[in-house]
Parts: sequence; structure tokens; C-alpha cells
Amino acid sequence: MKKINLIGFALLFVLGSSNLFAATITVASIAELQNAINKAKPGDVILLKKGVYTTTEDITINREGTAQQPIVIAAEQLSETEITGKGGFNLVKPAKYIIIKGFKFTHLASKAKTGNGTSFCRFTQNIFETPGDGEDLTVAGTDQEVDYNTFQNKNAMGRFVAIRGEGKQIAERLHIHHNYFSTAASQGGKNGAEAFQFGLSGFSMSMSNSVVEYNLFEKCEGENELISVKAGGVILRYNTIRDCPAQFTLRHGNKNQVYGNYFVNTPGLRIFGDDHLIFSNYFENCKPAITIGNGGAEVADGAPLTSHDRPDRILIAFNTLINNKENIVQTPRKDGLGATYVTVANNIIQGGGVATKISGPMTEAQWKGNILFKVGAGDLPAGSYQTTDPKLVKDASGTFHLSANSPLLNTVKEAYPAITVDMDGQPRVSPLEPGADEVSTAPVKASILLPNQVGHLAKK
Repeated sequence: MKKINLIGFALLFVLGSSNLFAATITVASIAELQNAINKAKPGDVILLKKGVYTTTEDITINREGTAQQPIVIAAEQLSETEITGKGGFNLVKPAKYIIIKGFKFTHLASKAKTGNGTSFCRFTQNIFETPGDGEDLTVAGTDQEVDYNTFQNKNAMGRFVAIRGEGKQIAERLHIHHNYFSTAASQGGKNGAEAFQFGLSGFSMSMSNSVVEYNLFEKCEGENELISVKAGGVILRYNTIRDCPAQFTLRHGNKNQVYGNYFVNTPGLRIFGDDHLIFSNYFENCKPAITIGNGGAEVADGAPLTSHDRPDRILIAFNTLINNKENIVQTPRKDGLGATYVTVANNIIQGGGVATKISGPMTEAQWKGNILFKVGAGDLPAGSYQTTDPKLVKDASGTFHLSANSPLLNTVKEAYPAITVDMDGQPRVSPLEPGADEVSTAPVKASILLPNQVGHLAKK
């Protein structure tokens, strides 16, 4: 019996030893910070005191925490610790379960990075305002989280956030949410100044299985593309794009889902690639709202990955478009391949310019069940729409929803298994309503975002 008790005690000691040796270390210089990082163990919390610290080189992190005991590197007081100079946090292999929290970064651009071979690392509640050409934050590792950060005042080439990978594989299983992207100045038409770039053409045939949600973009221009997705298997949902003179573009890649997003006073969404799902989005005062790409080549037939890949098998359904100067368009392209097997169904288009203007081939397209009100049909085929007042009303958020006396309630009998939620994050229950809103008493999980709901000061 005594022997068993001793074994049990030994096991408890071993299992609990990491808790016993974890420490909170407060440092007051970059040298002390790097030294503490070099010695960090699972569960350690390293706090950098309030102040402004100038780096001469990167702060390198290659330590490993655990899921239960991450290594936390944080500002002692939120937003009161600034890191400026020539270097930033550089997470390198095999860094794992590292949390970077609460700093203000004004060091040179392209110095905050999670590299190949890193995993389960997180940047949270930081301010990024890094000068010069390059990215505020580059993510190449897997299973990373970027949340509740403020990215602001970019006035040079590069992106707020750039997602990369290794070889031909884009970074996988990322969760990017509740960030505030504010104010990116025009770079005069130069390419390479998106607010957010998910991948490059060389990664576009790989799947990321990542989620980008509840982010707010305001007053971001940079270049003609605001968000550029160049990978597959990305869910982009419940984001708000407001007052941004640049376009959300599915530029390369396949099988992405764009749903529950709010577009206000912006050039909307442009689509290339195959097998995308575009549903339950809200567009108001956009020009245009939705652009169906006119393909320049077909990647599946061996065209270069950099091509404007012909859109094939795209579902554009159950979206609400309000007072847009242009609604659904396909722009001209010399010798353009157009798009194939696109379905445009059960959208509500109210006010603004004509519902559709198609300037290219639309082979085997399906147009059905669309609702028009106070808007011309344009190139919508006869029989693919009806003209009726959907009885939309503004709610407290200022966005239009279906009223309880709308004639459209429960009118879509056809099954759409992919259409699972509406613009409020409420579940869709058959029979469905056209447009982005499902009249429901279920809890509202999404709405158009305000600055106080995202970024480093948002209440979680």
C-alpha cells in the first residue's frame, strides 16, 4: 500500500510540475525581453513594462508552450507598451502556443511574422501602425489566430495582413476575427497594396480550411483590391466592408464561401475561380455590388495560375442588394471566356441601376426566383424574376430586413442545402425567404459592425 501511494505521489508531482515552475516575469528592456523569451517555459507570462522600446533587430521566438499552458508575451498595460525601431516579433520554427498580446507596434513594416513550421500562435489586442513598404503582419504557420487587433493608417505599399504558406501549400486552419482595418491610403494604382491578402497565385490550388469572420474594414483603398483571396477552402463571413473604394476579390482558388457579409459604399465583390458559394450577403450603395468575372483563361485546362480563371459552377443566391448604382455585372474582356454554370437565384434587388448588365458569355447559366423592386431587369432573362414590393424595413442597425408582413415569407420551396444561415447568423429553415434575411426568432449572431465591436479595445 505504501508503495502505491508513493507512485501516485510521484505521478501527481510530474503532472503538476509544469504548473509549479511556470512564472510571471516582468522586464523593462528589449534585451531583458529577449532573454526571458529564450528561457521561457510552458505557462510563463512575460510582461514588458509601459513605455516605448526601440529595437535594432528582430525579437526572435522559437519556444514551445502547450495548449493548456501557452507562453504569453504581453504588454504590462494594454496599448501602453510600444515597440518601435528596426525589428518586431519574429516567430520561427518550432514556436508553438505563443500568445502576443496588448502591444502597439510602430517598428518597420514586414517585421511581425509567424514563419513556416510555427503552429498554434496568436496575435491579440495589438495595434499595428508600421511605417514603410511591407506588411504589418505576415502569417505563414498553421493553426494561427489573429483576433481583436487594430490595423491602421497604412500609407505605403504592402498589406495590413498577408497570409502565406510553405511550398505550394497555403497556411491551414487559421482563425482571423474581430480585427479593425482602418485607413489605408491609395498607392496610385500600384499592385500589391491590398488591406488583406490571403495567399498568392502559387498557393491557389491548395486548400486552407480557414475562417475569416467579424472583421471591419473602413476607409481602406491602397489599390483596386481590398481583400484578395488567392487560395481555396476559405470561409469569409460576417465581415463589414464600409466606405472602402476597393473591391473584395476571389482572385485565385476554388471552393470558397462568402456569406453573411455587409458591403456598404464600396465596389462590392468580384469572383473568379470555381465552385464558390456566395449567399446571404448584404449590399447597399455599391458600384457594383457583385461582379461575375469574365474569364481570361481556364486553369483547369493548364493555363497559368496567375490567370483570371474563368468562374465555373458559382452559386450566387439569397443576397439582398439595395440602391446600388450597379447591381450584378459581368465586365467586358477582349476574347473573354465569360463564366459557366453560374446560378443566380432568389436575390432581392431593390432600387439603383439595372439588376444585371452582362458583357460576356454566360454558358449554361441559371437565373431564377429573383425579386425586383423599383429597378429595371437589365439583362435578366424573362421568367427568372418577379417584380414585387418585398416590404423591407430598416432595423436599429440601419440595414434593411424583411418585415413580418412581407409577401415573400416561406415562398422558396426548392431545397438549397448549402444555404444554412442568413445575414444575421440565424439558421435558414425550409421553406426559405428570398434575399439575405430569414425572418426568425433565433438569436442574432451577426450584424453590420461598428468600430467599438472590433479591434484592440473591443469588449469580448
